[in-house]
Amino acid sequence: MAIGIDINLLCCPLPRILVNFSTMDTLIKTDKAYREFILNIKQRIQAAQIKASVAVNHGLIGLYWDIGASIVEKQKQTAWGEGFLQQMSVDLQHDFPDMKGFSVTNLKYMRLWYMYWSTETIGQQAVDQIQDPSKPFVQQVVAKLGQIPWGHNLVIISKIKDQPEALFYVQKTIENNWSRAVLTHQD
Repeated sequence: MAIGIDINLLCCPLPRILVNFSTMDTLIKTDKAYREFILNIKQRIQAAQIKASVAVNHGLIGLYWDIGASIVEKQKQTAWGEGFLQQMSVDLQHDFPDMKGFSVTNLKYMRLWYMYWSTETIGQQAVDQIQDPSKPFVQQVVAKLGQIPWGHNLVIISKIKDQPEALFYVQKTIENNWSRAVLTHQD
């Protein structure tokens, strides 16, 4: 049974037109121009979702860098010990209950990750890979690291002790869009 609307009931006097919506739906869905239009809209939505996700990841990586640096600095200045990380974890999880990533383990990873990349042992080959004279080198490294997810960053620093080689894998992950599983199985 077709559902129709008498347009004359909705507005000014016009000729009586009975619109059959089920037929109209079928016509729209099968129209090539409409299919192309909706495909374009979907692609734009997906591109915006990816762009937002990348921006969030980049921001999160920058935050983790700052937290790692803050932990390292505080542990140099104070005698709080490892209990400091436990209390920090409790406080952050309490104040940000909807946000993940503040476990003691992850805080330790932030510290380790910061210490791994902040040391000045990166070789000339690695410097040549990403050198931009207008920006400090460490800032460039963090920008690269922000292009891959946190879990990928942890895989790289846990598997590779040599920073130039680690930067190579960061770059390959970016270029090839490697999943964490693919990255884990690289030799």
